[in-house]
Amino acid sequence: MNSIASPSLPLPGLEAVLDSFPEPMVLLDRDYRVVAANETYLRDYQDDVPVAGRCCYEVSHHYDRPCDQVGEDCPLSESLRSGQMHRVLHVHHTPRGHEHIEVETLPIRGGSGEVEFFLELHRRVRGFAAEPGSPGLVGRSQAFNRMLELIQRVASSETAVLLQGESGTGKELAAKAVHLASPRSQGPFVPVECSGLTESLFESELFGHVRGAFTGAHSQKVGLVESARGGTLFLDEVGDVPLGLQVKLLRLLETRTYRRVGDVETQNADFRLICATHRGLKAMVGEGSFRRDLFYRISTFPIHLPALRERHEDLPLLVHTLLRRIAPARRLRLDPAAMNCLLRYAFPGNIRELRNILERATLLSDGEVIRPEHLPEVCDGGETAEVLPPRFRQILPLEDLEQAYLRWASARFPGSKKELAEQLGLSERTLYRKLAEADGSAGAVAGDSPP
Repeated sequence: MNSIASPSLPLPGLEAVLDSFPEPMVLLDRDYRVVAANETYLRDYQDDVPVAGRCCYEVSHHYDRPCDQVGEDCPLSESLRSGQMHRVLHVHHTPRGHEHIEVETLPIRGGSGEVEFFLELHRRVRGFAAEPGSPGLVGRSQAFNRMLELIQRVASSETAVLLQGESGTGKELAAKAVHLASPRSQGPFVPVECSGLTESLFESELFGHVRGAFTGAHSQKVGLVESARGGTLFLDEVGDVPLGLQVKLLRLLETRTYRRVGDVETQNADFRLICATHRGLKAMVGEGSFRRDLFYRISTFPIHLPALRERHEDLPLLVHTLLRRIAPARRLRLDPAAMNCLLRYAFPGNIRELRNILERATLLSDGEVIRPEHLPEVCDGGETAEVLPPRFRQILPLEDLEQAYLRWASARFPGSKKELAEQLGLSERTLYRKLAEADGSAGAVAGDSPP
């Protein structure tokens, strides 16, 4: 246990309470400072400097200001405003590197009835990564974290999930993440490619058939619904299901029963439903090409998967990760000019297109460095992306915009200040000077100083 003296601790035996939690638990005051922390928190966050008395954002984020001042949702400030528990998802620095952490903050009131302290519980999020080279979905951006937070909130329930996003954004990986974080994780995950199901195959593929049900049915076949028993049924591109078959799908979802083709016996279905589509289902309902009742049945909890152009700050991390997956035996990297080419590109094909571009580049590069000439011409002069974060999409004086963008980039960039300077086309010393001007002091970045 690590704590500092406080004359008005709100709970007796607080240290014993904190240490009873297996997850990291910390007590904070209204000024974001650590009052007490359990042993798990200390193992995850304490370095050469004791955590007691330090600000939580300094310990877990390595920021020099609260999270909400660098564009994130701060659970402490939200709990202080509302007086209620608040939960968010952040990326923290731990001994294992950058990790996605679910942070839950509970306000504690003193004798006067005012909020005096906050209990903060940290839970590691499994199945996602904020470090390069990891399997599954990888990202650190706000758009990625918003998606991940929704996945974490819905995973433990049986609620139907609708994943919406452009092609190539990783909808099946997101569906698997929901499944793996759910109580059904030990059951099967059964994907159904709806765009490939014809009317003649729909019932047979989904529900199975008995021997002799139709010409060529020489044996009984287990359908995909039966295969998903106890697990998750993932209907990919559900917007492509023909209108005439949607009523059969709706009946399955409403009654949780089905019959194998050629059978008279009714079977009970037992699966958790996840659907995905790149289509605008609401517009299709308006056009009459998608049933309204089916839309409301599958869209209880919609989750938007951001396009790559919406999470451009994840691009260096994604490039590093994909290069490791594509050519694990080579230590490939992009030079700054090649990375800038990718940062200017909008990626209409999203992460799938990025992987194809990098796979081609690995074949064209004989050394360990990928240069602009190894990238397709479309990356240097094709569709360009709007790379500024949403809160800067307004008319501002250029000097104000530069300072605001530098503060944002400094807080969010995953690499060193030297690497950030290269990305911005500045010398490292110029970057430090501009950051100092942006903050109005020479100490622009906590813990850093110019070389």
